Amino acid sequence: MAAFPTKALKRDDTRLIIHFDYDCFVSLLQILFTFIRYLTLCCLIVLYAAVFEKEDPKLRYLPLAVQQKQIIVTCNYEARRQGLHKLQRVTEARKTCPNAIIVLGEDLTRFRNASKENYDFLKRFAWSGRAERLGFDEVFIDVTDMVDYNLEMLNSHTLQSSFFHLSRNDPTLGFAFDCSNIAGDVVPENHTVTDTAMGQATGSLYIRLLLGSHLAQHLRYQLEEHQGYSSTVGISTSKLISKLVGNVNKPKGQTTLLPPYTTLDNGQSNITLFLDEHDIGQIPGIGFKTAQKIRGHVLAHPAAVDHGLVYGGTKENVKVRDVRLFPTMGVEVLEKLLGGSGSPNDIAIRVWSLINGVDTSEVGLAREVPQQISIEDSYIRLDAMAEVERELKLLSRSLLSRMRIDLSCMEEHEDVPGERRGTERASNGTRSSRQWLAYPKTLRLTTRPRPARNPDGTRSRTFNRISRSCDMPALVLNLSSSIEDQSEVLVRETLIPLFHKLHPEKSGWDLSLMNLCAASISLTAASSKDGAGRDISKMFKMQQRVLKDWKVEEPNAEELDAPPVSIYPANLGEGAVEAVENEPLVVIKDTFLVADGQDGATSETHENDNIWESDDEVPGLGYTCTKCGLAVPDFAITAHERFHDLPD
Repeated sequence: MAAFPTKALKRDDTRLIIHFDYDCFVSLLQILFTFIRYLTLCCLIVLYAAVFEKEDPKLRYLPLAVQQKQIIVTCNYEARRQGLHKLQRVTEARKTCPNAIIVLGEDLTRFRNASKENYDFLKRFAWSGRAERLGFDEVFIDVTDMVDYNLEMLNSHTLQSSFFHLSRNDPTLGFAFDCSNIAGDVVPENHTVTDTAMGQATGSLYIRLLLGSHLAQHLRYQLEEHQGYSSTVGISTSKLISKLVGNVNKPKGQTTLLPPYTTLDNGQSNITLFLDEHDIGQIPGIGFKTAQKIRGHVLAHPAAVDHGLVYGGTKENVKVRDVRLFPTMGVEVLEKLLGGSGSPNDIAIRVWSLINGVDTSEVGLAREVPQQISIEDSYIRLDAMAEVERELKLLSRSLLSRMRIDLSCMEEHEDVPGERRGTERASNGTRSSRQWLAYPKTLRLTTRPRPARNPDGTRSRTFNRISRSCDMPALVLNLSSSIEDQSEVLVRETLIPLFHKLHPEKSGWDLSLMNLCAASISLTAASSKDGAGRDISKMFKMQQRVLKDWKVEEPNAEELDAPPVSIYPANLGEGAVEAVENEPLVVIKDTFLVADGQDGATSETHENDNIWESDDEVPGLGYTCTKCGLAVPDFAITAHERFHDLPD
């Protein structure tokens, strides 16, 4: 493979992305907004600490750290000023800062809830729907369309009294701003828009970045005013740069990387100059192992690791400039260095692109429900079956609780006589019931065994995990039973057998981690935020209207001797009848479409209306309706009963 020259890498600077990083989200949810593509990355600064500070404002001005197990997982900026840092052992932290307030952060529920609330607030400003959450405390927002729209509306004669439109339909919705200056800090600091090297194209990019900076500032202020969390923001044309440039001015700051972004005749590119000063391991998308391989190649020896840190860290820094300008460095060298069995096919070109500041990855579309829900815990040593069972019960309860929070909602409906399970009566005569918005189809159990000790007594560092999956048991979809009861059955009938498949040995596992994951989450409800789920009774009514001309009545004894009557509507042409006759027979049973030979299986009523998933997608049809004999999934029992109670 020939070396892939830098000039062949194609940039996409038509976007504007904002990255939000919530400040001390654990200490005060950190929002780092990065604009351009207008791609915005919000990074909530130290989210964990921020949550505690919001609950008790006095903690904002005291050194505050959050402990999980025996490790400081995060701390606020006051604690950092006094010498604390993330992934520090608690014993060391107490010696470094005796007056630090250390709070337990084992229960992540409050942090998940705060993160979700902040994300829901920010994603409303993404016209394109591209708002991607990264962990608890970061959000990317692609605001390209909003910035382009405001660029068209800009009046070059009244820049100092400009108005930023937050809606295409409502011209009054927005905010006034001064378009003659960029909001917040910039990189490089001594750069000016009047530089002749920028040219006409760069000038257009500068205006877009300027508009993005004012939008980012507005969103930062709105987030702090309405949600109570400060944030740090980065603005650029890619997720990579917006995230990195946002780190320059923390906390409660915002930074825009100014053009030129492409290498000009004088060899200057602000992208290259900015990235060159970063260690190779600081580049998002280049993990610790990959960075160590690159460091070893550049240094001609394995880079030393600080074993005193909980998760390890390098003692020898290699900057992006050192890698980029290293003799013969390119895609071919990286392929030999990083490729091989188990490596992604495009790892070499991807890493080389990141080193040169090229990142074309899209900001993900906002999702109403997560793609998967994962709960895990780490251990000093987990090596007895009784301990494993106890921990699996704790993890399963957390997972089931999180599923009900993230994947279900309360639905209000009229009071229907005879309705029973899972409902609560409101004062206005309506009932509310919890129903699933989505359900997971896969349950995965993951463990991380420690390797055996080496002959010299040391233990090799490893992060390798092993896992087993199975279909999600239908019992978890029953919202009327308690989480504790479901957990007992889930552990006994599903998780313990899975564990034995992972570890057939009776003991000696020496586990350092266990993880439970609900994966392959499939939507079952309306995707809009106002949707309360599929109304099955409406589906049945629609079927009755659409199919009334096709309904086949059961013939009586007298009609059996009568001449055959066409079952097709009178308005069908001869060609249509012939086409229909060549199709498999479909008859009607209690307004359900039932294909010949399929007792009770449902089919689609019309195009693009997947009211029912296929049988293999609905785990368990354990309820048979006593009125119509139809097999109904657990989550649809209440709606099915309501259908039978509806007046004719």
